[in-house]
Amino acid sequence: MLPLLHLKIASFNNTMGKCRKSLIGFPILLHTLCLLLFPQPLLSQENSFVRQPAGQRIITPHERTHSDPQQVHVSLVGKDKMRVSWISEDKKGKSVVEYGRNAGEYSEKAIGESGSYQYFFYSSGKIHNVVIGPLEPGTTYFYRCGGLGPEYSFKTPPPTLPIEFVIVGDLGQTEWTASTLKHVDSSEYDVLLLPGDLSYADTQQPLWDSFGRLVEPYASKRPWMVTEGNHEIESFPIVYPQGFKAYNARWPMPFRESGSTSNLYYSFEVASTHVIMLGSYIDFHPHSQQYSWLQSDIATIDRVRTPWVIALLHAPWYNTNEAHQGEGESMRQAMEHLLYHANVDLVFAGHVHAYERFTRIYDNQADSCGPIYITIGDGGNREGLALKFKNPASPLSLYREASFGHGRLRIVNDTHAYWSWHRNNDNDADVADGAWIESLSNSKACTKAPDQQNSSKEEL
Repeated sequence: MLPLLHLKIASFNNTMGKCRKSLIGFPILLHTLCLLLFPQPLLSQENSFVRQPAGQRIITPHERTHSDPQQVHVSLVGKDKMRVSWISEDKKGKSVVEYGRNAGEYSEKAIGESGSYQYFFYSSGKIHNVVIGPLEPGTTYFYRCGGLGPEYSFKTPPPTLPIEFVIVGDLGQTEWTASTLKHVDSSEYDVLLLPGDLSYADTQQPLWDSFGRLVEPYASKRPWMVTEGNHEIESFPIVYPQGFKAYNARWPMPFRESGSTSNLYYSFEVASTHVIMLGSYIDFHPHSQQYSWLQSDIATIDRVRTPWVIALLHAPWYNTNEAHQGEGESMRQAMEHLLYHANVDLVFAGHVHAYERFTRIYDNQADSCGPIYITIGDGGNREGLALKFKNPASPLSLYREASFGHGRLRIVNDTHAYWSWHRNNDNDADVADGAWIESLSNSKACTKAPDQQNSSKEEL
């Protein structure tokens, strides 16, 4: 039965791929038609858990006035500031944020900047970005954008541990996306990290607007820190050869604050944690700007101040799923040693639409001083799940499953954190996998010279 199922899935994926390619540049309705004509079965290969049919794409309409702010989201800037981003259809809208600690009372005001972009015949609304602060940690602030519209609120991260990150990749805007976001929001967290593939607009710019409206209820009340995936590229020969036009305009991250020259890679620190966001689709080779920046960035890490270091990128360096095999290999060969010698604790990736947790690894071998690698590309994308894993399973892969869900990393103190993966299951988010993790900064063995570190010989 299982080989037959795999053949059917492969045939389906091939048909869907051809359908999508033939409709590139055409209205959203035709892409939706592909999903209606070819509903996808969602099954977990690793156990008997049976998925419901794939969720349909959600198009979130603009139901506010022409002048009201929409697509509001917040992100961290430095140790005590927050960037508030939104879009207004009214080109005369003001880039101002009023905020305070009490609902309806705005004791502070900040003025920012605005811009817009053109993509072929599409013109974006006015994109506003306002940095507010300094802000007190662990505090709820109420705010209003542009001097009008609804009131929002966010909570700043705590000043010290514990802190809880939500990690979810390949989000998209389907019924499964909505389920994932509902489960994420059902429990408290401090910061959301997204390792690429946000809207799945794929050059259809109105889908960026729809995505912004879909995530606003969540991204407006907790900082969302993102890095790009392949679906953010949206390049076009001669006209838009560099790509990332919509992504860079809509989701600015604090790259300058970390010494980066590109919104596609940066780092930030929050509550004793140094977070590195890398770009899988911008040059990463030893003579590239990203490589030089990473060298400089890890040289600044103080493991007394930030005993935890985590990294995020899109295309996984380790992967036992048959989907996207080897796509992160050249980046791994170029950069893995930098993360290893920096004693990075965990590396999160997306791209593969499934969940997988590895042991600590360096150079394709288990290594007690290497990062734990986790693939978390299961947010709710429109392409379905990557159902087929390679067999027999590698001893380096500790848990793998093709289901939609999200992860939570609760860093408890300087030495220990708890990782859990929550599988979407109707109205509940089942905890399907979990593990306690010890920081490498707490390991005397891993502070020794590389040739003194022990590693086993189990290979991927």
